[in-house]
Amino acid sequence: MTTLLITHPAGFGHAMPPGHPECAERLRAVDQALEAERFAALIRVEAPLGTLEQVTLCHAASYAEALVASSPAAGFVQVDGDTFMSPGTIAAVLRAVGGATAAVDEVMSGKARNAFVAMRPPGHHAERDRAMGFCFFNHAAIAARHAQKTHGAARVAIVDWDVHHGNGTQDIFWQDASVLYASTHEMPLYPGTGAASERGAHGTIVNVPLHPGEGSDEFREAFEIAILPRLDAFRPDLVVISAGFDAHWRDPLASLNLREADFAWATQKLMELADRHAGGRIVSVLEGGYDLDALARSAAAHVGALMGA
Repeated sequence: MTTLLITHPAGFGHAMPPGHPECAERLRAVDQALEAERFAALIRVEAPLGTLEQVTLCHAASYAEALVASSPAAGFVQVDGDTFMSPGTIAAVLRAVGGATAAVDEVMSGKARNAFVAMRPPGHHAERDRAMGFCFFNHAAIAARHAQKTHGAARVAIVDWDVHHGNGTQDIFWQDASVLYASTHEMPLYPGTGAASERGAHGTIVNVPLHPGEGSDEFREAFEIAILPRLDAFRPDLVVISAGFDAHWRDPLASLNLREADFAWATQKLMELADRHAGGRIVSVLEGGYDLDALARSAAAHVGALMGA
């Protein structure tokens, strides 16, 4: 079966103030990398518009409605210390939701083996009723809930290798035994959550913090020892990846030292696990990554692995 690439033109319309690291050039860098000849076999689909009903699978309706209502006609609205809305933000985030749920539909129905949703802004810091950390709606969390509600998935695993802890995903699923959230991330670092002792109400939160300066060996050990065994025991029906690439050694916002090969390796490990338990089903959504060259090369390594390279 094929690998699906869901593209996201609306992501170019979401703007942050000049000089902000979460910029439209990120998406252009990924798009250009995936135009290489070796990606010709990708099935490319434009993200559809998501709905507020899908958003409220994970977010309070009052929060979602207030966010839409606060959309500016011009300029910027600041929603937290480093997160801004522009006139194009709502279209971008709803297309990101639509892309994530469409990827789930294609993968759960067997039309695609796996999918990568090239989107911005990222989503994993968005809590049930709060935007933060460049994030407005939590696309990975919505994808997991959509798989459960629409396709009957009993158990979904979300694996997050963004360098920043996905506090929003943890917040949304803290009380939920049907979703396992596993994260590697640098600590101490924004947003300050993600200690190993944070395990959720049912033990289905798996946090493996890494120290500043650590790299490939520590990351792979975290996967082999702490994350993959828990995923095997959980036996997910779908694996969702919060695919941030800001743990790369070139990234300006953090201090881990991963390389493109590490993201390809982790992808292959999750594919093997998905083959064992989930019929190979993986949906990956783009999160962070703020050095354009590192982001492009890392996303290419990740998608190449999804394609079986």
